Amino acid sequence: MRPPSWHPPIELSDSEALIIKRIKRAKLFTFLRLNRSSIFNDEFQDELATIFKDSTVGNCPVPPAQLALATILQAYMGISDDEVIEEMVMDQRWQLVLDCLGSETPPFSKATLIRFRKGLIKKELDQRLIDRTVEIAKQKGGFGSSQLRLALDSSPLWGAGKVEDTYNLLGHALRKAVSVIARQQGRGLTEMADEAGAPILKNSSLKTALDLNWDDPIERQNALSIILNSLDSVEKWMQSQSDCDEIEVAKETLDIARFIESQNVTLDSQGSPILTKGVAKDRRISIEDPDMRHGRKSRSKKIDGYKRHVLKDLDIGVVRAVALTKANTPESAATVDLESDLRFQNPHLAELHIDRAYLSSHWVTQRDEQLKIFCKAWPVRNSGRFDKNAFFLDWDTHLISCPNQVSIPFEPGKVVHFPESECAICPLREDCTNSKKGRSISIHADEALMQELRARQSTTIGRQELRERTTVEHSLAHIGHWQGNRARYIGQRKNLFDLRRVAVVHNLHVIARMDKVLPVKPSIESNSLTG
Repeated sequence: MRPPSWHPPIELSDSEALIIKRIKRAKLFTFLRLNRSSIFNDEFQDELATIFKDSTVGNCPVPPAQLALATILQAYMGISDDEVIEEMVMDQRWQLVLDCLGSETPPFSKATLIRFRKGLIKKELDQRLIDRTVEIAKQKGGFGSSQLRLALDSSPLWGAGKVEDTYNLLGHALRKAVSVIARQQGRGLTEMADEAGAPILKNSSLKTALDLNWDDPIERQNALSIILNSLDSVEKWMQSQSDCDEIEVAKETLDIARFIESQNVTLDSQGSPILTKGVAKDRRISIEDPDMRHGRKSRSKKIDGYKRHVLKDLDIGVVRAVALTKANTPESAATVDLESDLRFQNPHLAELHIDRAYLSSHWVTQRDEQLKIFCKAWPVRNSGRFDKNAFFLDWDTHLISCPNQVSIPFEPGKVVHFPESECAICPLREDCTNSKKGRSISIHADEALMQELRARQSTTIGRQELRERTTVEHSLAHIGHWQGNRARYIGQRKNLFDLRRVAVVHNLHVIARMDKVLPVKPSIESNSLTG
């Protein structure tokens, strides 16, 4: 059964006014109490209600607006599901927002909160929470979405799953598979490990059970053989077990172990298993979180987990959309998901402020003529000699001319080579190249854009325009403050949900600082979120 719309009181009671007066720092509680009815209007509540089945049987569920408010506050405070239930009984600020002041029992259970979260994810309504804050920001700020000026940036988000080497990944998968069957049969892991032919699982630490000299390459190879032999034994033993849901889970875990073997193990010339040199493409690094990956934010900064991407409206100040990618995914790939999330906002991009990692994104490579890209160009250097800027590219004739006025054809994405004979007699040779084969120039696939970017950053106004992107870095820092640097959940989709609700918290703070305010009781002096 779908719930009716939630219509809590708009006017403040005396006890509510007293609580608001006492709130000094966590001002989001005050803002949500004063504006909850405006944020969750009937139309938006009807949309959220589609999470629930339209049926005439069953108990009337909790209003989704009330659950959504709790979800937002959970992100704001950075607490667990159990703590949410506790706060609704113990904290008057929570009761103020959720309209349960003085209640000795929470308005809903932990299970209801979890079901609501799953429903938001399944219906993609967590993005609609962001959309709703954007709608409110446009109403208050008086801005439309016809000509958007957006800034995009990313930061690392470390995964919640344990990162392990190949030996421990295989051992973890084996232990998990056998433990599932042991629990199903009500037996101990030690007993089941012997029966399954994998005694190395009896110890809590795989490497302790193996008790080898890990500095010795031969002993390391022996350890790998022992683990793989145990994997063979467990697979054979699993075939003798009766079919049940637990068996299927255990078999899936063994499949993961085989996948890890395929990524990390090869055979030497004598047919013995050894670790593959190098790192496999898209290597799995965690048993519990299948989406975590090794990656880099820069040459010196490694990531084990994900990258979060934030797309900010430079005029309104709110975050329009967010994306979460695996750590080994190029930043440019995030724009596909971001564009999908913007579909309800009917945007038209006028300006895109990015860093160089996004230059290969489809927003840039497939842009129309009206879209202006603001980004620092890739630097051009030539060890003190003439760099690419000293050469003139004629886009009408597709000819490139060197400082000595020698012209040859060029193609974007290709390398042009000036004739060796011309370079050999050139009076400017010493200032251009020391190559015996003559000067060569690499032409970027979007060289016209590179020229535009280099020209812009050479001017004072252009450099000032480039600095506008720093505001998205500030928003990304605020989001990182609330979400933290380590993922709360296992899996990419759940952590995207977490990122989206934190973006909602950010947007609510931005809205509260706008000059125009949503309808509130006149006796309240301010609803700004200074805390």
